[in-house]
Amino acid sequence: MTIAFSKPFIIGKELFYIAQSVIRGRLSGDAYYSRQCEQWLQTYHGCQRALLTHSCTAALEMSAILCDIQAGDEVIMPSFTFVSTANAFVLRGAVPVFVDIRPDTLNLDETQLQTAITPKTKAIVAVHYAGVACEMNYIMQLAQQRQLYVIEDAAQAILSDYQDKKLGAIGHLGCLSFHETKNVISGEGGALLINDEKLIERAEIIREKGTNRSQFFRGEIDKYTWVDIGSSYLPSELVAAFLYAQLEHAEKIITTRSQICKLYYQLLEPLQQRGHLKLPQQIGNGHIFYIITQSLQQRSELIAFLKQRDINAVFHYVPLHNSPAGQRYSRTVGQLPITLQTSDTLLRLPLYYEMQPEEIKAVVEALFAFYGE
Repeated sequence: MTIAFSKPFIIGKELFYIAQSVIRGRLSGDAYYSRQCEQWLQTYHGCQRALLTHSCTAALEMSAILCDIQAGDEVIMPSFTFVSTANAFVLRGAVPVFVDIRPDTLNLDETQLQTAITPKTKAIVAVHYAGVACEMNYIMQLAQQRQLYVIEDAAQAILSDYQDKKLGAIGHLGCLSFHETKNVISGEGGALLINDEKLIERAEIIREKGTNRSQFFRGEIDKYTWVDIGSSYLPSELVAAFLYAQLEHAEKIITTRSQICKLYYQLLEPLQQRGHLKLPQQIGNGHIFYIITQSLQQRSELIAFLKQRDINAVFHYVPLHNSPAGQRYSRTVGQLPITLQTSDTLLRLPLYYEMQPEEIKAVVEALFAFYGE
């Protein structure tokens, strides 16, 4: 039995909706299923406006433009994140300022923000790792005091909550991912959640290659033209059709994945009690289940041990501040010890919607065998 790290899946009417989009005669973006997805996202997240994008990377790049990021501006973010979080702002000429993460949530350590802020600071990017919320009240209050934008990188956090608010709908802007490794999938895909009404009109323009095409289609103007910078950030209607079928079952997907995480935790807790490894302190929305090993060497040996048993477990981010591009384009606040330690010791276990109990049991038994239990 080979156990993959992740698997794409079909849960409802994905293929039917794709066929329907062809029958409707419109495969380019911003058609029927795109609008259905956007309405769903607005309803479930409580945001002012949701715009589908072809990736979360695209949503982050749009955020950088909407926040008017200029050359020399500084944007604070964790180093323990995906490269797109930084790239979106580097493309505008900004300097990512990396801060350390908290050991309990693996999110940026909000207590370091005051030290990181300078007169050049323009925005804070709150990355909700594994669907677990950053301390958004503190971040938003600080941002308001310092007149900073807050962008939520909620790529992993669809339908996760923070004090009865959905992640992605708290900051000025929120960015979601529907990549095939996420909870709700469309192969590639993303969305920009806009929570500041003043940014909606420009967001539509940026997304449509810098034109006011959206206003034209709504009949608000008699022709459209180039009015601002922008790019082609729309997904295909085929992608939106697949995504809408997934969104119809989003709560079921997240419940199922969360149950898998809880089962992992229950079965692996004896290994934590005996000091072999550490388990997550919060499950989030069931996007990731990870363990923290005792060392980089132990993690490497464990990955090899599992691979011999056809179990695919993977490490996660290499710290951006230590990467060649990170050293060229960014600066750090402090030595980021938690980031470095986490990067060396975190191991993600297989997790997917259709994962069967016998597969979970096989992973757990392999871990017990590795630790001689």
